[in-house]
Amino acid sequence: MKDSGTISVSEVPMPLQTAPDFSLPGVDGRIRSLADYADRPVLVVFFSCNHCPYVQAYESRLMEIQRDFAPRGVQLVAINSNDDVTHPADSFERMVERARERGFNFDYLRDATQGVARAYAAQRTPEVFVFDAARRLRYHGGIDDSWDNPRAVTRTPLRDAVTALLEGREPTPVSTPAVGCTIKWRA
Repeated sequence: MKDSGTISVSEVPMPLQTAPDFSLPGVDGRIRSLADYADRPVLVVFFSCNHCPYVQAYESRLMEIQRDFAPRGVQLVAINSNDDVTHPADSFERMVERARERGFNFDYLRDATQGVARAYAAQRTPEVFVFDAARRLRYHGGIDDSWDNPRAVTRTPLRDAVTALLEGREPTPVSTPAVGCTIKWRA
């Protein structure tokens, strides 16, 4: 599916070394910052939105990953940085609605200034950044190798990276292509 001709696949080098801080409103009415997750051994930050067909296809899998790893202290955090003027489906109000309708079990935050997306050098939705307990970037890229057909998945680099970190191992690979829509930057 195309989203105004902005679907892209790219293999991006590790864009940063440590997690940039943030202070963003969540759909639960709370302001969240990096410090709120200080006790988590693994933090998965992913850039997301409401309208992207790739994000929509991955929502259930991301909720499953959060459910599977929550008992071990892992936290997923979705950040929506899209311009909501050109893409009103990505407004904060619509985020609240979508999170409630879908029953998100991860935090969903709004980056209205787009400063957090720029700090992370994020380019796509979805795009995943996995940090260890010291908040060093240990994996960056995609979720798995079949965005449109969960039954066709043969590689699960996000799950594998989280598992490796929880077991004290180095994730392999450390980067995979992020597949999805580009972040919708303000003009």
